Amino acid sequence: MDRTAATAGISALRARVLRDVAVVVLMTAAFTVASVTWDWSDLLGGPADDVVLVLAFSHLLMMVFGKRRSDELKAEVESRRAVERALRHRARHDSLTGLLNRSAMVEEVTAAVADTASGGPGTAVVLIDLDRFKEVNDTLGHHVGDILLRSVALRLADELRDGTLLARLGGDEFVLLVRDCDPEEAEQVAGRALRAIRRPFAVEGLVLEVDGSCGIAVSGSDAAEMLRHADVAMYAAKADHLGVAVYRPSLDTDAPGQLTLFGDLRRAIRDGGLVVHYQPRVALPGGRVLGVEALVRWQHPDRGLVPPAQFIPLAEQTGLIQPLTEVVLEQALAACRRWRDRGLQLTVSVNLSARSLLDGGLPHRIGELLGRHGLTADCLELEITESAAMKDPVRALEVLHRLRDLGLELSVDDYGTGHASLAYLTRLPVSTLKIDRSFVQTMELDASDRTIVRSTIDLAHSLGLHVVAEGVETRATWDELGMLGCDAAQGYWLARPLPETDLPACVAELQQRLVASRPA
Repeated sequence: MDRTAATAGISALRARVLRDVAVVVLMTAAFTVASVTWDWSDLLGGPADDVVLVLAFSHLLMMVFGKRRSDELKAEVESRRAVERALRHRARHDSLTGLLNRSAMVEEVTAAVADTASGGPGTAVVLIDLDRFKEVNDTLGHHVGDILLRSVALRLADELRDGTLLARLGGDEFVLLVRDCDPEEAEQVAGRALRAIRRPFAVEGLVLEVDGSCGIAVSGSDAAEMLRHADVAMYAAKADHLGVAVYRPSLDTDAPGQLTLFGDLRRAIRDGGLVVHYQPRVALPGGRVLGVEALVRWQHPDRGLVPPAQFIPLAEQTGLIQPLTEVVLEQALAACRRWRDRGLQLTVSVNLSARSLLDGGLPHRIGELLGRHGLTADCLELEITESAAMKDPVRALEVLHRLRDLGLELSVDDYGTGHASLAYLTRLPVSTLKIDRSFVQTMELDASDRTIVRSTIDLAHSLGLHVVAEGVETRATWDELGMLGCDAAQGYWLARPLPETDLPACVAELQQRLVASRPA
């Protein structure tokens, strides 16, 4: 394409030059004929002046046309230089944000690593990955996502210290090259970047909140190794919800460990290695135990108790979440059947992941499970998160309506931690809202969190929703929720998650304790 354009440009230039030459020749010939015909040379003193007159005229024409061609050539040269500058800029910069791109940052990191190796100042690479950005794209569209990325880029650029380079690697990943710093200073830079990202963004009349995870690398033999180390550290920060993590060699050993953990989880699902514990949900006021939330536990034979925050995301990423969810549903409904046979009328709630919520076959399988255990649909409640409902709103809404048509109760879990507004959630066929523990646990000490809890309760009630507060850690929080009109609560002050066999005694003790402590 470039060679064709160059050839066309040369041909056009040749045609213009030949046209100018032809015009000069024709005009000179015409002038010569006119000069001889009308004896213009006599006016200048003799026949020898015919040649001089013609030459002078031809030179004048060449000067005029030459000046015009010179100006055109200068303009063309400047235009080519401008194009070359634009191409060089485009080759090194991201078209969406105007920041350096991956290839340019690799060059800069390569130069910085070489400088450090020769005795120069320390260098750090900070890789930043936005959390929940995909939800913005999927829910609000790529146009809003692009605006948000440009806003993030501008805000990060404002936070940089002199000499720090910023690039967008692609997608929602950004990278900082921090020169003349040690690991502690690099962590401070990463912390400032995270705080900047966490401030709300105003986009298209919406207020969006995102978070991020930062991985820091302060050593590496070349740019590729520095960026890989930062990437490994970033994923460690994301997995452990640390915000910022510095690369250490032991993190590399976790990568094959994830493969081993995947195999172990698959065997645990297949061989019954997962167990379900149950945490009571208690009515306010009165203290009557309404039901329990089913929480999966994995006691690994070598690793000990593996936290759900570690193996649930792994199940999501590897496709094991569907069989894992069915294991939890099977155990929870079997336990519910046994409790009801003993006269304990409890409902059981089970969390649905984003992938499960988009599974069109889930309603049918749940219907079969209920029938097999001889339970009615009102014995089971399914909990979804805001982010799960927003992954694919159309498909999620279809599955939720089919679940609701079975007669199941549906609730929104961890409300307040995602992007969805309460007005949006009312479009879903849910009847209960669970306020996230992060607001409930601190409401005694933080007036703003108490205001959020109170406002959420009032607004949910006005929309006909029941409200459950998670994370009740103290009696004071329990009493405060009662005064605010919350419908139910759960948390460690009431009861910790416990095995199925321990639940009946816990329910009896809990109800006796709450009745005895009720104000006269």
